[in-house]
Amino acid sequence: MKQPIVALAVLAAALPAIPGHAQNPDPMDIRACTAIESDAQRLACYDKATGRENLPAARKRNAENATAASPAKSGLFAHESRAAPESDQVSTPLSLLDSRWELSPESKLGTFNIRGYKPVYVLPVFVTSNQNEQPTSPNPDNTVQTPQQLDNTELKFQLSLKTKVWQGVFGDAGDLWVGYTQSSRWQAYNSKISRPFRETNYEPEAMLVFNTHYDLLGWQGRLLGIGVDHQSNGRSNPLSRSWNRVIADIGFERDGWTLMVRPWWRIPEQRRDDNNPDISDYMGRADMQLVHEWHGQEFALMLRHSLRGGSRSHGAGQFTWSFPLVGNVRGYMEVFKGYGESLIDYNHNATYLGLGISLLDWY
Repeated sequence: MKQPIVALAVLAAALPAIPGHAQNPDPMDIRACTAIESDAQRLACYDKATGRENLPAARKRNAENATAASPAKSGLFAHESRAAPESDQVSTPLSLLDSRWELSPESKLGTFNIRGYKPVYVLPVFVTSNQNEQPTSPNPDNTVQTPQQLDNTELKFQLSLKTKVWQGVFGDAGDLWVGYTQSSRWQAYNSKISRPFRETNYEPEAMLVFNTHYDLLGWQGRLLGIGVDHQSNGRSNPLSRSWNRVIADIGFERDGWTLMVRPWWRIPEQRRDDNNPDISDYMGRADMQLVHEWHGQEFALMLRHSLRGGSRSHGAGQFTWSFPLVGNVRGYMEVFKGYGESLIDYNHNATYLGLGISLLDWY
């Protein structure tokens, strides 16, 4: 595995492509217009980017083009009609899921644009009630025999980016995305053991994402995806941990709220080679993420469970809060309780509190 410093260099090169904190690439940026294939939609994009949209002739033409380009459709994957009253044509905001996954036709930006994925943050203070000094596993080759001398306070950071590599896999439906997330826990204040990185998790994944339209209990179903995910810590025995999963993504939203539900199936491994054979009973078989935006602040709650009973019933919860500080920098707080804060701690129960800054949030 690449060392974290290499990933930091990659992030430094990529971050300028992300225009501002918690902001997503503006589909109306004049540079984005070149990615639009439809002549009518591309012209409307240029009008909006140059301010011509406010002219009566341009507004009328945009409304006519939107109506012609988007005939009424029905069904799970049908696009919503883009025709709207003239007052709405000028500035109709993208939905939360649209802003990150380019679901509707008017939000498409083409391929190989670097986008934010999961939150990007640095937590100089990341403290736990119960540091895991002797990681264990049912596989004896992956059980540490001598306790490590670890501090309860460390530094944590996360990098997470994605890009679309294929737009319109099935004609005008389905986009293929690839993503990469890296999170590191650094014993930066532990001078007695030379300040090592205690745990770094690497997570590449590929996702096929579809735009959906249906209502369920007051929520609008907007996204359906299926993906393959690999997560590992890149270490040798006895500290090696890894698993591979097939993950379904189901996205819902309403005003200011986003809900993502993710059930998954672990791809089996031969038991003798499995570093963590019982990981699904601790890090779960499904999770849900609820995100709320309110007055410039963002609140997120993650709940995860093994979906089993008795001695196999384990789970975790995480609450995060981000808020404006200065410019694009935001304050960030993270509270985690349960199993699997990281792969090395997959079967370790503890409470964690992190305080720091974020450069990019969920939405």
